[in-house]
Amino acid sequence: MNVDELLSGARDAISARRVYGDPIEHDGVVVVPAAAVGGGGGGGGDNEENGGGGFGLRARPVGAYVIKDGEATWKPAIDPSRLMLGWQIAAGLWALAFWSLARRR
Repeated sequence: MNVDELLSGARDAISARRVYGDPIEHDGVVVVPAAAVGGGGGGGGDNEENGGGGFGLRARPVGAYVIKDGEATWKPAIDPSRLMLGWQIAAGLWALAFWSLARRR
């Protein structure tokens, strides 16, 4: 695979189609899902024309546009794992602060 083929594949993969899903319509309400998409890639070779490359993508849902009666609203997605991580960090900091205060007495 040459670099042009690799870049062509990356361009096709990172597009608005990956960010915005197909609209879903039900009872006059249209929902357009949205995701955050990011990626990276690289490649290399030597003087003997040996080489390779690749790229990777990451996508996560961020919310959806809801269109009802001609008015669009944004509904953010809730990521339970991020919420749990936030609470774990807060609990850990609280425990450290409590331990530090108890040790001083």
